Amino acid sequence: MDKHSIIICILLAIITTNLIRVLPMLLIKGQINNRFLRSFLYYVPYVTLAVMTFPSMIQTTMSPISGIVALVTGIIAAWRGMGLFPVAAICCTIVYLMDSLIM
Repeated sequence: MDKHSIIICILLAIITTNLIRVLPMLLIKGQINNRFLRSFLYYVPYVTLAVMTFPSMIQTTMSPISGIVALVTGIIAAWRGMGLFPVAAICCTIVYLMDSLIM
């Protein structure tokens, strides 16, 4: 890619991300009263995070089994009321131990 193409790609990325953030503020004036739309917008960040996180938990480990075991353990730990840091520490420890046993 030449320098001109890179600048155009960066500008398009800037415009796209800003349109996504600015358009709702310009188009929606006031409180959203639709119950379905409110619940949909409430869960969008959680779904987005899950879609980005869950596949990478399984694919970035040495074996998919260690990622799956860490994922299930993390879900159980979170279900029991543990915070984000302890759950992440437990998952990382499980992946480390299982991957070192596999090697």
